[in-house]
Amino acid sequence: MLAQNTSDFVDFKIHLGKRPHHDLNNGVKIDIKSLNFWYDTKQALFDINLKFHCREVTALIGPSGCGKTTLLRCLNRSHDLTAGARLNGSILLDGVDINDPRLDPPLIRRRFGWVAQKPNPFPFSVYFNVAYGPRLHGLVSTRAETDALVEDCLRRGGLWDEVKDRLREAGTDLSGGQQQRLCVARALAYDPEVLLMDEPASALDPIATAKLEQLIHELRERYTIVIITHNMQQAARVAQRVAVFHLGRLVEQGDTSEVFVNPQHEITQAYITGRFG
Repeated sequence: MLAQNTSDFVDFKIHLGKRPHHDLNNGVKIDIKSLNFWYDTKQALFDINLKFHCREVTALIGPSGCGKTTLLRCLNRSHDLTAGARLNGSILLDGVDINDPRLDPPLIRRRFGWVAQKPNPFPFSVYFNVAYGPRLHGLVSTRAETDALVEDCLRRGGLWDEVKDRLREAGTDLSGGQQQRLCVARALAYDPEVLLMDEPASALDPIATAKLEQLIHELRERYTIVIITHNMQQAARVAQRVAVFHLGRLVEQGDTSEVFVNPQHEITQAYITGRFG
């Protein structure tokens, strides 16, 4: 017998994760205050005030082009290399402004790990993908140290058991989901404090996505994680807090349970229910 209406076979509910709220015991890792950002004369971010907490995931949601990735790049100072880019306001990492001219930008960037939208492993071995950065920056000096670091990062990246006998194979020969977890392991090799993830599951199938989300849950116990996603169910499953962006402005922020169950702004409600975006 055919279903009488779509609600008979489509579940429109948002399913929250096990911990969809901020833990008051988790201190502030990053404090963004009155941040404005421009590409030449075009302003991309307007007066952003936002906190990211230790051992929590914050999901940035909103339509494409609303400033989410721009904000991520402000956090790790990637825009230092963008001609015409400028900002004012402050981004405090453990209470210190990351844009203080007395600080060394490469050292600031190493405190942030980056996982891109599409898996982008180096066209070299699995082992070299993880070992390259630490070797380049002198974080390891012997083969034994490098071996131990590679294994540790692959374990934390949830990939060791799948590739421990394939370390000499090219990282690009792995499946898409494995490649993305390899990129996570590579990001962890610098021993960052914050993980920035720009739609990390957008190119993955549901099974690979589920593995990545489980990995995010595990990593949250050690890192502050900021993730951009256009998947509302994913944001609800993995994040403790959510920040909603629209046209470069922060429309609403709060615990995931509050934002998804009881949105305070009509833009938030329209976006999470699929009426625009």
